[in-house]
Amino acid sequence: MTREQIQKWLEDRDLTVLLADGLDEAFLGVDENGEEPRAVYSVQECIRVLSKDMSPNEAEEYFWYNTAGAYVGKQTPLFIDTP
Repeated sequence: MTREQIQKWLEDRDLTVLLADGLDEAFLGVDENGEEPRAVYSVQECIRVLSKDMSPNEAEEYFWYNTAGAYVGKQTPLFIDTP
């Protein structure tokens, strides 16, 4: 999905979530089971997207340290393993 499509989808559902920059292709949906709704992303797709601009090893290291490892509050996105 594009950022615009994601934002439209969220608007239609009256949801506000924190989206990860540059990882729109890895967006899966929203988890609404917690205190705050949270965007959900595929770990594998995030690494694939990041690998477009760096080696696969660099992308994996960058993802785990700078993306999945960044806590920004209750709306921090969820990153899940996908097949």
